[in-house]
Amino acid sequence: MPELPYIPEYITVHLGPPDSPAQNVTVPFNEYIKNVASSEIYPTWPESAIRANIYAQISFALNRIYTEYYRSRGYDFDITNSTAYDQSFVNGRDIFENISRIVDEIFTDYISRQGTVEPLFAQYCDGTNVICDGLSQWGTVELANQGLTPYEILTYYYGNDININRDTPIRPIEGSAPLRPLRPGDAGEDVRTVQLRLNRISQNYPSIPKIYPVDGVYTYEMLNAVQEFQRIFDLTPDGIIGNATWYKILQIYNAVKRLNELDSEGLELSEVEKVFPEELSRGDTGVYVKVAQYYLAVIAQNLDTVPEIDIDGIFGPRTEAAVKAFQRDYGLPETGIIDERTWNDMYNVYRGIVESTPEYYTGVPVAPYPGFVLSIGMRGNEVRLLQEYLSKLSEVYPEIPQIAVDGVFGPATRSAVMAAQQLFGLPVTGIVFALTWDAITSAYQDVISGETAAEGQYAGYTLG
Repeated sequence: MPELPYIPEYITVHLGPPDSPAQNVTVPFNEYIKNVASSEIYPTWPESAIRANIYAQISFALNRIYTEYYRSRGYDFDITNSTAYDQSFVNGRDIFENISRIVDEIFTDYISRQGTVEPLFAQYCDGTNVICDGLSQWGTVELANQGLTPYEILTYYYGNDININRDTPIRPIEGSAPLRPLRPGDAGEDVRTVQLRLNRISQNYPSIPKIYPVDGVYTYEMLNAVQEFQRIFDLTPDGIIGNATWYKILQIYNAVKRLNELDSEGLELSEVEKVFPEELSRGDTGVYVKVAQYYLAVIAQNLDTVPEIDIDGIFGPRTEAAVKAFQRDYGLPETGIIDERTWNDMYNVYRGIVESTPEYYTGVPVAPYPGFVLSIGMRGNEVRLLQEYLSKLSEVYPEIPQIAVDGVFGPATRSAVMAAQQLFGLPVTGIVFALTWDAITSAYQDVISGETAAEGQYAGYTLG
């Protein structure tokens, strides 16, 4: 998922052009910038010129890392030391004292354009042997001698619409690809990222259908867009978004938005703000807590070590204890916090329970949520079960229309789902997440047990 830029703890440098069989070296990011600055500029230059150059060098390197420029192309490094492509880096060279001091002061600062978040691809050249559209390194000396500040020097070359972002957080580099391949029925921030990127790519490749709405749900409409992208770029058109498809989408997205060029289209904050929560912890409430509790409730029925919990959407002490028990059983850090790794492991264990039990029978009268989103265009046993539940409910709740039980999620099934969501006070999307499935199956259980709810009421049903 795209996110706000950060300063990497380390950067891996390829000591040659990208395709050369050269050595890779991994060094602390601040030491890398010190090396580049000591290799490209002179310590005797005015300090304003030195600082302006270092800002440009930091931003250039961060752009390579933030856009995963080389990683998205299958390389195992972040940048090269070839000045034909990147920046000069001389492995093992001496560092000038004043440059070292300045880098330590400002290596967490970078340039961006106003209204965008990505580090500016701060193109530059020496200004004597090579002339370019960006910063002239020797030209900065003349401007500094005229009394210009580092920011004024940068605006001279890059325009008045730039910001210097300061005190950026430092953390390790992590690849952006999801921990497991994305498939139809998946939902979350990674799916939403793909939707945003494919919609932008489709402006340049109009045979890729638009995905609407951009809601983080991998529907069968989205499948068409993914498969068309895969066909255009010679990938297996299976609709599965593994590493190869993820990084090819990223590479093409970067290209059409020119994120690795000085005249970048830019990334707006709305494109990187997360809609889905990154972590769930004690005190959190809401729909995502309920989904996590739903998974844990089914897991608890099959693992004695995980305590049973209520599905109430409140991350309280009992939910925290269940999370810790699960983490302990599966060798995860016992934090009681549901981070991405814990969520994925919970999901995988849940899916394993569902898929290994005949007809999804897990000790409850109805089938548990199959573990993936059901939406229009889908077919199969899970859809057939959903239709059976809705068909039975329509005998008791006139708001829900009668539908055929044929295993095909068509417009009629979608209308019935929306009616049920309206009836049970859920977001009316026509898409079946865990909580919609739980509401429908809970009402179905009440109906078949002769315990129908009073008019206007829905008592719900708690697993376990």
